[in-house]
Amino acid sequence: MSTESPIIVLPGEVIDRSLIPTHKKNPLRLGPGLRHIPPSEIVPTVAGQLVVDHRKTSMWIEYNGGRYIPSQGDLIIGQIARSATDFYYVSLSPYTPNATLPHLAFESATKKTRPQLSPGELVYARVSLANRHMDPELECVNSSTGKADGLGPLKDGMVFDVSLGFARRLLMAKSREEGKVEVLEALGEEGLAFETAVGRNGKVWVGSESVKTVVVVGRALKETDERGLGVEAQRKLVKKLVREMR
Repeated sequence: MSTESPIIVLPGEVIDRSLIPTHKKNPLRLGPGLRHIPPSEIVPTVAGQLVVDHRKTSMWIEYNGGRYIPSQGDLIIGQIARSATDFYYVSLSPYTPNATLPHLAFESATKKTRPQLSPGELVYARVSLANRHMDPELECVNSSTGKADGLGPLKDGMVFDVSLGFARRLLMAKSREEGKVEVLEALGEEGLAFETAVGRNGKVWVGSESVKTVVVVGRALKETDERGLGVEAQRKLVKKLVREMR
């Protein structure tokens, strides 16, 4: 991850070639907020901070405002809107067109064994197809292995809305070092038992046998996001919330 001063870009501004990561074998991966204009121009579609990951040969725009724009490979939390003959319509956000989730896009799914999901139920899925001319398509299975890899229906728990930028930080492989987010680790160190699923569409699902724990985790996440807390402030917040809980 680049450690230089933040690079702020505007929509339509051509990204300087010196900023584009390259690799002899791995192709360039464009994340949210960037578009490729053949033959070789890359332009932002939103205003924000340009983030470059040279190790993964990827780049994207970090931004909090605006609506979620699906990008292939994104992990999302969606709500079943309705079912059609062969797929579900899934809501990703109030301002994003419904995505489609094939009935058989689950681990070991057949017409007889596929999950029977009702409107309002939640799923953790990956965006398998996304472009400007078609509705997004989702999958709840790793197409290479046939395994769920943690994807699928989300039972019980609660969903909390966070900013798109905070969701991106939570999803970083090294969220503590690169995203400067320690709130979940700090909650676990306090002895709270819970599980989470983070959606790039600005949603975090929290599950636990304790309703109090779910509420505390959700509150910690939202306050960290809304107040822009640093690592030390996150740990102080966690201790305060846990103390109040007990």
